[in-house]
Amino acid sequence: MTVVLIVLMILTAVCAAWAALAWLPAGADLHMPLPYLIALIPFLWIPMVVVAVAAAVAGCPAWAVVAPIVVAVASRARQARYLARWRGFGGSPSRRRRRVDDDAMGDDDRLSGVDDGVGGDSAADAAVSGDDARAAAALRARIRETLRENAVHERETAQDVLGQRASAAASFNVMTVNCRFGRADAKSIVGAVLARDISVLALQELTQELVDALDANGLDLLLPYRRLGKARDSDNGGFNGIWMRVDPKESTSSIIDIPAADLPAATIQIDPQRDITFVSAHPKSPMRSLQDWSAGIIGLGGLARRDGRRERDITVILGDLNSGIDHPSFRTLLDAGFRDANLTVARGPQPTFPRWLRWPRIILDHILADGDATFGDVESFEIKDTDHLALAATLVID
Repeated sequence: MTVVLIVLMILTAVCAAWAALAWLPAGADLHMPLPYLIALIPFLWIPMVVVAVAAAVAGCPAWAVVAPIVVAVASRARQARYLARWRGFGGSPSRRRRRVDDDAMGDDDRLSGVDDGVGGDSAADAAVSGDDARAAAALRARIRETLRENAVHERETAQDVLGQRASAAASFNVMTVNCRFGRADAKSIVGAVLARDISVLALQELTQELVDALDANGLDLLLPYRRLGKARDSDNGGFNGIWMRVDPKESTSSIIDIPAADLPAATIQIDPQRDITFVSAHPKSPMRSLQDWSAGIIGLGGLARRDGRRERDITVILGDLNSGIDHPSFRTLLDAGFRDANLTVARGPQPTFPRWLRWPRIILDHILADGDATFGDVESFEIKDTDHLALAATLVID
């Protein structure tokens, strides 16, 4: 039994040291393979349960059984924050949706208010052909019909979207998805925007071909205003973009500089004292550059301190942030004043990577907000042909 006890305790000590990596100071997690080891901390309970059972079966002392259980609990401590408001297996709160089934479905650096005309010889029309073109035309027709049925005009103002503020807190739906080198299915994205009544959409790893395909499938009807980051050779998988239902008061192709793809942003006015700015973000993965990975995540905190920001203004960050709550660099971003939709709703984690596995999945994609904004709902769901799940949330403004 002595040999068995020694082996089991060595395994317990290794896992305890592994779990302790989450407590490193910000920036200390930029050494390979720490980002990947930290991402896997939530799954350390599995070997620890095996060790505890083995210790019990081998007749080891009680402390040898308890020790791995303590490590298992400690490895899940931060994950428990995702369950703070859990009420059982009732699922996520109902989301206001348009009347449509889920399965129905050269302006890199300037704001585009896309015309609502169909047809012609535009790049969007050229993005699809044959059966795809007919399917895209059918989806555009359905979008037009849905807009009419719901009395929603594609040129709504910010006051229309936030009009309920007179009687209650304003709320509207936002969504983000990593498009996997531009391979994501355009129809699936547009269908999700339509079905979930999305007002703001953030996309990462875009290509111009995908942007054209999104327009061909009707995204320009649902969210007629967009701002795209500039495509650069240094981009991590493609450029970022932000789409909106309302005409923003201002926008930019990159609101601050971080060592990653441009951060396109668009701002709307909530009231004379407050603006809300939406940003599409995608810090580099550790595999591309450990220094840039950590600096990019921490650098997003500069959005809360940027020049010209007023005290009551709100910033919303949407995107694949290549990090989670166990990463010190991500917690430093939260400490800058941002709250995470997944942690705020806290009715169970909404993991987003990888799409092709139901388990184990980790949380890499986030929707963050500061100021008087909070969240009433959050949901991850599949988009065809990409490696991340999409993430949608209901943003609530007091």
